[in-house]
Parts: sequence; C-alpha cells; structure tokens
Amino acid sequence: MNNLAIIPARSGSKGLKDKNIKVLNGVPLLSYSVKAALSSKEFSHIMLSTDSQIYAEIGIECGAEVPFLRNSDNSSDTASSWDVVREVLEKYHKIGLDFDNVALLQPTSPLRTADDIRNAFELYRQKNATSVVSVCETEHSPLWSNTLPDNRSMNGFISNANNRQRQKLNTYYRINGAIYIVNVNHFLSGGNIYDSGSYAYIMPTERSIDIDTQLDFLIAETVMNNL
Repeated sequence: MNNLAIIPARSGSKGLKDKNIKVLNGVPLLSYSVKAALSSKEFSHIMLSTDSQIYAEIGIECGAEVPFLRNSDNSSDTASSWDVVREVLEKYHKIGLDFDNVALLQPTSPLRTADDIRNAFELYRQKNATSVVSVCETEHSPLWSNTLPDNRSMNGFISNANNRQRQKLNTYYRINGAIYIVNVNHFLSGGNIYDSGSYAYIMPTERSIDIDTQLDFLIAETVMNNL
C-alpha cells in the first residue's frame, strides 16, 4: 500500500508557546512522531505540515519531508486538522503523487510508539476498514460527571443507577488524538471518519498523553522518564 503520514505542526500555539518544537528530554517534541513513523515502516512518505520554515528545518533534520509549507488559511487556530490533510493531499496530487491511505499523527502525542502505528495499520487491514482511530480508557467515568446550576447544588448530580463502585460501571473510552488512519478515496469523497467502517485501536493511558499545556508537558516528561 502507498501510505502517507502527515504530522501537523503549526507554529502559532497559544496555550504553550512553540509547543511542537519544545524540547522534551533533549529532543524537539515533533521529532518523536517523525521517528515513530519512520520506525513503523508503514509509510512511503512522511510529511511535516507546517507554516514555519524553522519548524520545517527541524522536521527535515528528524527525517520528515517538507515539499511545501502550509497555506495561510490552514495556519490559523480555527483551521481543522482535516483541512490540513485535504490541502496536503491536493498539493501532492499536483506534483504527481497520490496515496491509498493517510495517517494523521499529531506531534502532541510523543508517547505513541512505532508498534502502535503498526498495530493500528494491522487492525485497519484486518477489518478492511475505511478508518482506524486510536482511543484509550477514560481516566474517570463520565457517568460521575455533570453540569452545575448557578447555586452549585449537587441535587441529582449523579443518578441512582450510576451511584455505585467504579468497577461496576461500564468502561468508557475517549479519542486520544495519537493515530488516525483513513482511506484517501473515502476521505476525499466526503465519507465520515466515524462510520460503520471505522474501528478503534485501543492504547494504554500512559501512552495517550496529549500535550496542550505546561502541565501536560511535565506529565509526559515524568512518564517518559519513569516508564
């Protein structure tokens, strides 16, 4: 199969300045995703999508290709990752390169491994899927969550049916943002990523940290150093 990995790394992060190149254990954050993609051996091309020449140079040093920079419309904080994927696929098409499948590997998931990528692709092939999305168990059951009224009353906060031991509640999962694999034809034709052809690749919580804040960064560093 002809597979493309896209690592989206714009330079305008507001929550944590320059987080995509922030040094984690001596290495720029985005390099973990580049190296995991390279080690997985699943891709014919590994592309860093960025609006920054500085980021591009770091990505190239790590082993990614940057044949073009991201356009201005997709460099704002309102652009979605899927807008970026569409732009990349269209620009590759213009230079004569088309792909069967595309994997979106966010640089904010540095603990995702090459094995995770390989296993997700294996699931994709076994299921003859249109997409595979990585998930992990939720840290806390959403059945113990609710909104609060202005007076902060806890009346009815948890229903009687859900007021029981955690072990007796159903297991819930959340999208962890580490791996998205999508059939290119399905995506470009407007297919839903979360349809009947979509399957979950389950990752452990300790490899599912998604860095958005300084606290997330410190947690990732601690996990990386201790596990």
